[in-house]
Amino acid sequence: MKHIKIAGVPEHFNLPWHLSIDNGEFEAVGIDLQWTDVPEGTGKMCQMLRDSETDIAVILSEGIVKDIVGGNPCKIVQVYVESPLVWGIHVDAKSKYQTLSDLENGKVAISRLGSGSQLMAYVNANNQGWNTDNLKFEIVNTIDGAVESLANGTSDYFMWEKFMTKPLVDKGIFRKVADCPTPWPCFVIAVREEVLKKHLNTIAQILEIINIKTQSFKEIEGIDSILAEKYHQKIEDIQEWLSITEWSQSELSNEMLNKIQNQLFDLKIIDKKGTFAKIVKAL
Repeated sequence: MKHIKIAGVPEHFNLPWHLSIDNGEFEAVGIDLQWTDVPEGTGKMCQMLRDSETDIAVILSEGIVKDIVGGNPCKIVQVYVESPLVWGIHVDAKSKYQTLSDLENGKVAISRLGSGSQLMAYVNANNQGWNTDNLKFEIVNTIDGAVESLANGTSDYFMWEKFMTKPLVDKGIFRKVADCPTPWPCFVIAVREEVLKKHLNTIAQILEIINIKTQSFKEIEGIDSILAEKYHQKIEDIQEWLSITEWSQSELSNEMLNKIQNQLFDLKIIDKKGTFAKIVKAL
């Protein structure tokens, strides 16, 4: 039995992994795939890859590209979710802020440095024509930390996947002022280079199994109800999310990698660009 560690956010995008693990699909081919939920998100998973705490991460495209360029010894082996991630821009429900323009000089709650919540704050600021040099951040680690920070005023707004934060909006804890979709596919699968060298065939088997699952995921009977119950969502919100979400079974293209790197470079998030061969591994 090959033991492989994988990490991802505890969100609806990753249910295909849990279904495949629970069904014994990896075990059937001699792979013990050990999943770890990482509520802190991309910045934490980048560190886990660096520290060999995980072998694989299902991770935001922009975050892992930034970290590989910065020296993280891993590679992107394929795109996992082709569609953009729709980030909701949230304030405390009682906040004085009413519109997106009100937040220009506000402090952003982020899960950690290098996280998607930080990188997308730069993308949003650039979209709005704000001076990105003026962005200020408060590290809150998790959604619960963001709730506390917005409530006590140590930060002013928080960006997170809008469907996962929708229950907080419904409960009157957050108020969403705008959406900000990523200009690229949202999730990719990254693997440590050491693991690719030692277990290339195993990684290829893992991708083959998850790709079969994601191809038919939307056709699973009652999947909207399963998702709604597991992730504490209203069924109509899950149905909307399913309608705009497309999984992928393809590698990241050079064109899309260039698009991601060019934007990160223009926003001064990276100070150099990596080659396709440095960042992507075709299996």
